[in-house]
Amino acid sequence: MGIRIRHLMAAAALILAQAASADASAELVVIVSARNPLPALSPEQVAAIFLGQAGRFPGGAEVVALDQRLGSSEREQFYAQVTGKTPALLKAHWSKMVFTGRGQPPREAIDNASVRRMVADNPSMIGYIDRAELDASVRPVLVLR
Repeated sequence: MGIRIRHLMAAAALILAQAASADASAELVVIVSARNPLPALSPEQVAAIFLGQAGRFPGGAEVVALDQRLGSSEREQFYAQVTGKTPALLKAHWSKMVFTGRGQPPREAIDNASVRRMVADNPSMIGYIDRAELDASVRPVLVLR
């Protein structure tokens, strides 16, 4: 019986820790290069770009989406907020897109700094990072709260 209580207490502690980390989620920003003239994007426009449904910025310039690495908290938070898709639904979406020849998933970068650097170097790229990682090389076009 003592073991059972310890297991229940451990489970409760894990649930509380997960709830605390969910509340501490980062404020994400969708970014473009500081050299890109695009003023802002709507969540729907961003979702279309990252789901392979739009290959151009609203002004007509080509767009290349850049994801955070698979399994990162930023990636999961971004897709939950912008598309409403879980990792499993996202995997199913891209499996269908690739199988039907309608698109390829975005390239991946390993962390916020890599996304920021790659986007800064290429005005055609769009990515998302923790707001705390912003610098003058990139500009936010959408803030996610």
